[in-house]
Amino acid sequence: MKSIILLSGPVGAGKTTVARELVAISPEPVAYIEGDTFWFFIAKGAGISRQKNFKMIMTAMIAAALPYALYGYEVIVDFSIPPWFIDTALKITKKREVPLNYVILRPTEAVCAARAAARTEGTIADYSQYHDLYTSFDEAQRYIIPGDTSVAAVIAEQVREGVDEGIFRIE
Repeated sequence: MKSIILLSGPVGAGKTTVARELVAISPEPVAYIEGDTFWFFIAKGAGISRQKNFKMIMTAMIAAALPYALYGYEVIVDFSIPPWFIDTALKITKKREVPLNYVILRPTEAVCAARAAARTEGTIADYSQYHDLYTSFDEAQRYIIPGDTSVAAVIAEQVREGVDEGIFRIE
């Protein structure tokens, strides 16, 4: 059995870029779940709030990661998973005794907004709708890797070392 790494942070933090570097430097076997793809599973969702879908998607990602971890894959889950969801993630993984790591990438809000605006797909011109999500990570300082100018490969090394040393393990 291997662990699940929740690579989190606000929109525009660089999670996907760092996740790809982390996959490259991690020992095999590794499974990678890019959480944004889970939004596309919702074919019709009229009448269901975005907040409710957000929680459902995070629950589905953790549930999808479990079999991989149980079969010996380290699983990297790349998604904006706020601290308020960690108790739910722990309930899902503890039932199966799968170790859970939580890593938050958190550049300044201005950097996140600029990156989100510069995306080739899913461009976000008005970052104000993500301000509350951005600030929600304040309560999890222990798991934050800050930095506006860090290179993705360097951050991936920090994540790898922290996971290997148990720094990001949630008990």
